[in-house]
Parts: sequence; C-alpha cells; structure tokens
Amino acid sequence: MNDYKIPAQTRIGHVHLKVSDLQKSLDFYCGLLGFEKMVMYGDQAAFISAGGYHHHIGLNTWHSKSASPAPEYAPGLYHTAILYPERKDLALILKRLIDVRYQITGASDHGVSEAIYLNDPDQNGVELYWDRPKEEWPVDENGDLTMFTRRLNIENLLQLAN
Repeated sequence: MNDYKIPAQTRIGHVHLKVSDLQKSLDFYCGLLGFEKMVMYGDQAAFISAGGYHHHIGLNTWHSKSASPAPEYAPGLYHTAILYPERKDLALILKRLIDVRYQITGASDHGVSEAIYLNDPDQNGVELYWDRPKEEWPVDENGDLTMFTRRLNIENLLQLAN
C-alpha cells in the first residue's frame, strides 16, 4: 500500500466553492481578482478562469443560497491558494487590494513563497501567492526543505507595482 506515489506532474485542477450570493462572489473573484467568467448556469453557478482554461474555480448556490458562512472552528476548507506566475503579479494584486481598501487578513514570507491572505464574501480563506524559484527554497544542512512563516516585507514587494 505504501509504495504508490501520485505522478509528479499531477496538479490541482480546480476548486468548487459553495457560496451564498453568486453575484457577490463574481464581483470578488472576477471584478476584484480579475478572473474571467467562462460559463454560467443561470443564476445558480459560474465557472471562472485565469487565461481561458475551462475553469479554475467553480461557484454555486445549489445548497448554500443566502446561507451564513461556515463556522471558523469546524472541518472544511481552510483556504484556496491562487499562484501568481511572477513576484510582480503578486505586487500588482496587493496594490489593487490596498487601493480599493479590501481587508487583508495576513501577509507572510514562507521561504518558498510570499503570500497575501484575505477572505472572499463568504469568509472562505483566499491565499494569493508567488513561489520563489526552487533553487532559492530554504534547506537545512541535510538538504531538507525548511519552510517558515515570517513577516512579509510589503514595502519591498510594493516597489514592483510602480
């Protein structure tokens, strides 16, 4: 049983979220974060994408229309992580969030990545991040990965947004 390994090229294809108000979610994911609406299923579901893929995020109200957010201290989704291709892209979305005064819940340097944290309209956690090149990832004396959580140098990051 323990000898099976998932193929190295496997990726998470998409996340599908239950939301209480489809339009508020579209305003957040498309209007604020810049995803593109690909397919709508009436007023109950939408599939959105970065770069024309069929969908990276599904949003639906099938079982959650007008519902309250999920409890914070219960099993469920911790956050959806959205990986930006370049550090400058992370800087630009951070500047956009600051400019519209969207509440940021955290900002961290993890050694392997830099991340901004916020919540969507249903209080689902969202991480916006950029990965450092693998050769820059921190390792210990044995060559083992050593991730950490430190304060993100926001001022330095924002210099790329100008």
